[in-house]
Amino acid sequence: MKLTIAVVGAGGKMGMRVSNNLARSEHTVFYAENSPAGQQRTIDAGRVVTATDEAVKDADVVILAVPDIALGPVSTAVVPQLRPGAIVLTLDPAAAYANLLFQREDVEYAVAHPCHPSVFLQRKTKEELEDTFGGIAAPQDVVAALESGDAEVQKTAETVIRLMYAPVLDVHWVTVKQLAYLEPTLVEVVACMIGSLLNDALRETVDTVGVPEPAARAMLMGHVQVALANGLRGDNPFSDACLIAMDYGRDKIIKEDWKSIFDDAELDSVLKKMLHLDHIDR
Repeated sequence: MKLTIAVVGAGGKMGMRVSNNLARSEHTVFYAENSPAGQQRTIDAGRVVTATDEAVKDADVVILAVPDIALGPVSTAVVPQLRPGAIVLTLDPAAAYANLLFQREDVEYAVAHPCHPSVFLQRKTKEELEDTFGGIAAPQDVVAALESGDAEVQKTAETVIRLMYAPVLDVHWVTVKQLAYLEPTLVEVVACMIGSLLNDALRETVDTVGVPEPAARAMLMGHVQVALANGLRGDNPFSDACLIAMDYGRDKIIKEDWKSIFDDAELDSVLKKMLHLDHIDR
């Protein structure tokens, strides 16, 4: 079935990424962008900018590729114009979980977030090696949620999801709340924070201790892979001495109550900060 798809925010960072993939599909795609800079990026990519009202009025799927903090006002302006049965697809779960999206009973709501190519992905080409973000050459999974749970709607949404984040290995369907615990709690609060902490530790090793940066970087990059392979997949056991050092690191760096980040109240707290909200209504 040929779909009509509208990308709202087509000239932004994620808007350009998903538009690049959708432009190669057999479906009819309209690209809406309000900012002059975004409009120019869209035009430079060889695409036509369509007014938002015109782009969304007959769309089967409307992708809101705008920042989380803009989803409330953008959905308020866009959703009332949609045809009954249209699918509103957002890229992050925060606004949906916080109930910031404009609601209509005759419209479907879905959210889909890319997992990005796995650190363990067996890359075969130069393009795959260079695509660390995903959506260009390296395959990735996607995690998605559909509020209604309608099987036919999910099928249509997955068709678009696989195109916009291509190449896609698998789409994992969860609830909106579960997706919110994945993003931000698991991957931003924990994984991205640890990635930044690793860079901080590298800089301290080089700038304060005085280790030559090539040596420090080589040691860190190799051991990050070993740490992930051993810790997440059990590829090899950590040595006894390493286990002692790991316990020391936990005592020095990790708070005893760190698992509280998986409490609902803490999820609400971090989302309020991310979305610049005073409270979250559900």
